[in-house]
Amino acid sequence: MALTADRQALIWKTLNETRGKIEPSEYKNYIFGIMFYKFLSEKAQLWLDEMLRGEKWADIWAQDPEKAKNFMQSRLGYVIEPGDMFSDWKEAINTDKFNIMMAKDALTRFDNGVSPEAKSDYAGIFSDIDLGSSRLGANAQTRAATMMDWINLMDEIELDTDADVLGDLYEYLIGMFAANSGAKAGEFYTPHQVSDIMARILTAGRENQETYTLYDPTMGSGSLLITTASYMKNAGVQGAIKYYGQELITTTYNLARMNLMMHGVEYNDINLRNSDTLAGDWPDGTVDGVDSPRMFDAVMANPPYSQKWDSENREDDPRFKFGVAPKGKADYAFLLHGLYHLNNNGRMAIVLPHGILFRGAAEGRIRQALLENRNISAVIGLPANIFTNTSIPTIIMVLEKNRATDDVLFIDASKGFEKQKNSNKLRQEDIEKIVDTYLKREDVEKYAHVATMDEIRENDFNLNIPRYVDTFEEEEPIDLVKVNQDIVSVEADIKKEEAELLELVNQLAVNDDSKAVIDSLKNLLSGGSHE
Repeated sequence: MALTADRQALIWKTLNETRGKIEPSEYKNYIFGIMFYKFLSEKAQLWLDEMLRGEKWADIWAQDPEKAKNFMQSRLGYVIEPGDMFSDWKEAINTDKFNIMMAKDALTRFDNGVSPEAKSDYAGIFSDIDLGSSRLGANAQTRAATMMDWINLMDEIELDTDADVLGDLYEYLIGMFAANSGAKAGEFYTPHQVSDIMARILTAGRENQETYTLYDPTMGSGSLLITTASYMKNAGVQGAIKYYGQELITTTYNLARMNLMMHGVEYNDINLRNSDTLAGDWPDGTVDGVDSPRMFDAVMANPPYSQKWDSENREDDPRFKFGVAPKGKADYAFLLHGLYHLNNNGRMAIVLPHGILFRGAAEGRIRQALLENRNISAVIGLPANIFTNTSIPTIIMVLEKNRATDDVLFIDASKGFEKQKNSNKLRQEDIEKIVDTYLKREDVEKYAHVATMDEIRENDFNLNIPRYVDTFEEEEPIDLVKVNQDIVSVEADIKKEEAELLELVNQLAVNDDSKAVIDSLKNLLSGGSHE
């Protein structure tokens, strides 16, 4: 079952009607937080209904709260106490007993009840729901009214416990919030069409692996991880796929944790960190001075483009053995970090600006080292204006650790898109063409070229796509006879119009004041302008 477009549009319309004065970039934190709390409540209730077989959760809790707490923690990793379920909030609203402290205390108790093993997955996940904010209302009563609107809204949406439906809704809303959040959207959103291309490239020929590890060092809301996993045959099988990711912005990190779990990923398959990827490596990288980094089957990333970073004293960092990216542009730092953590047989895909293909100095040296080490497999040029936070054209670079060949596939997909109001969108046929071309790895006239290392050396290791894919379209030859005929026709029309105008001027009444002007105009129309 999938979420229909009409249902999506209705949900978005209803959400906007309850937003009030809260900006979309902040409003999403409340909506996703309440949606996630409802999801966890219903998950807990379903499990309790199965385990208790008719007994009430409140009665079990009353008998031995500590034992009941451990009972739920052992399976779910969290605890929702009796009276704190989403359904309890709804019932309190219906009986006119709800107040803002009821929700605030429930979220606090949830945070305190997370099991030690699940701390990294659940702790602080509702920290962005500030129920004391004046944006919700001037006092506790008006804030409670706002909260009740949102609870009723979530109840009306009737979230399906089916992970596919719930995941569809979450992804749809993430995209809508991104479209309405301006530049801030880049912090958490990669368009699904781009995620889909990367996912299919990363998993091609590997879909049947029994186990699979994914890593996104700049994960945003986690969409790249989820989309990549969806192409594996064991997606949804507990323990088969492990998700690893890092995100610097805490709010976005919380979105990613919610996103994965609302897509049906169990908490013990999730390993996400709220940290700075470049400042500190994955925590089990160096132990007692010995480098033993964690490696992954697939690495994917859509990092912030050309941002500044602390490049000082990085020469001994094993991640940057090919060179240190300049302090004003961290693009290659993110790329090298990801490549470092790639399994020997793994595959990596990263979105970056075109500048990494041709900029010189330190970046030129890194690029040459990667090429000579056979790490760069493909460069795919995307259309401009397909991201919500930037209009610049970007590329997907595909890398591998141990390639048998040193050629590079270039794809110029910059002209395949659908023009929309404020952006461009990759169509399904555009996606299929990119993926099929990548898989076939053959030349396609004016679209793709497999360049040898000799060609790349001749271009001084410059990977600018137009050097390898000629998309020039010759203009049709100009028909000079027709052009001359058109000129003659236009001049004839002009003379005809001038004659008609002259006739009208001759009919004008003339007085002393207008005589000089009219005589001048007659002279012009009767031949002064043409020979």
